[in-house]
Amino acid sequence: MTVLDKDGTGAPRGAARPTAAAVRSRTAALLDRLSGPDEGLFDPPGPRGRRRIAVAGAVCLLALAALVWAVVHQFAAHGQLSAAQWRLFVQWPVMHYLLTAMWATVRATLVSGAIALPMGALLALGRLARTPLARWPASVYVEVLRAVPLLLLIYTFLFGLPEAGVRVPLFWQLVWPIVLTNSAVFAEIFRSGVRALPRGQTEAAHALGLSHWATMRLVVLPQAIRQTAPALVSQVVRLLKDSTLGYVVSFLELLNAAKALGEYDHAIVQAYLVVAVVYVIVNNLLAAVAGQLERRLGGAATGPAESAGDLTA
Repeated sequence: MTVLDKDGTGAPRGAARPTAAAVRSRTAALLDRLSGPDEGLFDPPGPRGRRRIAVAGAVCLLALAALVWAVVHQFAAHGQLSAAQWRLFVQWPVMHYLLTAMWATVRATLVSGAIALPMGALLALGRLARTPLARWPASVYVEVLRAVPLLLLIYTFLFGLPEAGVRVPLFWQLVWPIVLTNSAVFAEIFRSGVRALPRGQTEAAHALGLSHWATMRLVVLPQAIRQTAPALVSQVVRLLKDSTLGYVVSFLELLNAAKALGEYDHAIVQAYLVVAVVYVIVNNLLAAVAGQLERRLGGAATGPAESAGDLTA
């Protein structure tokens, strides 16, 4: 019969206790076996498999480096890398033109997000409602708008509404289609966050006498927003990318401005490369914000349980 030590570890008295690092390592391995999504899909590669993976990775890197070198060589051979071709983008009128277009892109993204986010939350509440009168219209809206291409909606606002006598300003011809499609996506993000919460949250709120809508507003939605914050920021990146379709309605966003500038100054390649760098920087900044939120909210898995304890205390 094993005599338990004072700390209840189950180790015999006088036996060597495991170090803290060993305990953490074994705990991490156990959690990986329990929750690792890839463990049940395939076996880890052996020595020969790891060598093949390393060789394939090296070959792919070499092929990618050769492709980049070939592209750069062709640009240099045709004079696309000469300083005269790039001097245009350090002139203040051109920089002001691109900055103005960038602000138009950011403005369309911010306005679209400011409308689509609360609209998505309302649609999520509608899909979670108990009454079919609220649930069915919200479900139909979400399923249809998620399936309709954004470009088709933009063409509808551009050509269809004027035929019906409805005139929409240029800015809103781009913003409203983005809002309609992304609000459906936001609704599903919110709904998934609500579904991920333990049922004890709702049951505890009902036990305290809160109604269904008060429970959603005061208990469920705040935690769902906290859990889905990284996904919401990632969807904002999608809003920024969707704004590049402004060329369809002749809205002078950043990509459309680069196209016009490149055609006017015969610097198409340079204009698109500069704009691509700007988009990469902005998207990486937003991705960094999403990663920071995910790290700060890393306790989201345990947060609802703690909140349930606070609620029922």
